[in-house]
Amino acid sequence: MGLQMRLYLLLAVMFGILYAVITVIASLMGIGGFLTYGILAMVMVLIQYMVGPSIVGWSMKVQYVSENEYPELHQMVSELAQEARLPKPKVGISRIEIPNAFAFGRWKGDARVCVTQGIMGLLSKDELRAVLGHEISHVKHRDMALITILSVIPLILWYVAWSTMFSGYGNRERGGNLAYIGIFAFLLYFITNLLVLYASRIREYYADQGSVRLGSQPRYLATALYKLVYGSARVSKESLKEVEGVKAFFASDPSRAWQEIKELREIDADMSGTIDADELMALRSKSLRLGTSDKMMELMSTHPNMLKRIKHLSSLIGQY
Repeated sequence: MGLQMRLYLLLAVMFGILYAVITVIASLMGIGGFLTYGILAMVMVLIQYMVGPSIVGWSMKVQYVSENEYPELHQMVSELAQEARLPKPKVGISRIEIPNAFAFGRWKGDARVCVTQGIMGLLSKDELRAVLGHEISHVKHRDMALITILSVIPLILWYVAWSTMFSGYGNRERGGNLAYIGIFAFLLYFITNLLVLYASRIREYYADQGSVRLGSQPRYLATALYKLVYGSARVSKESLKEVEGVKAFFASDPSRAWQEIKELREIDADMSGTIDADELMALRSKSLRLGTSDKMMELMSTHPNMLKRIKHLSSLIGQY
């Protein structure tokens, strides 16, 4: 199934779960209960949608820069946006040492594409363009807004769970039913959290594919990701803790860098520090075997396993 279809199907499933919970509660509490949770859902989505970019910009220590300050960076973003038929996003530098890039915003015209201080000088021009193409693809696919909306659903279910689990409402029978619903909603809270993580991993594959569609060769993005892993492994634990709450926005997960290094060394056969076309083609014909711990780690992560991700890039060679 196409990556875009998976995202939209997941959105339908998530809202279906939320609708089912609210409908059952409404049948026990009356239409007032339905309106309460319906309004709550809309308010929470609206608040997160409106204030989210400001929180991300503040957390990432973003400073927006002019064309005079970073002409080459602006030129890359401008060309990629034109290729993707998008308004040019605002360009920013994040004053953190972790090498990475990210995009955020409310809608296409409000998009911001940023790179960290740590990525400057680490990547070649082609590699940086591939990473920026990945971020521009997030904007083009509108998955910034999608992941924002999806992430609100577990919060609503958590609120539903705690507000009904211990509620008697003066009626033992109805209170007991609501308590069972609360327990079930609490279980759905954990399930939907896992689904949000799954959606986040899908959007990374989708953005990788989008970068290739915008003209970047898969080997450039593969090498860029490889370098980001090594660069992230060198930063301090304190720096990693600072971005723990916003790492889903990054092109790669810096907190998993040490675990990913060993796997990626096997791809770089000549130890050149890059992944060339031959190495990527060699990976294309291999079958990956992840251990149970790797699978569990991926299940709880916002990003795909890096080896799987680079193998997916190998499948895109010659497609666009």
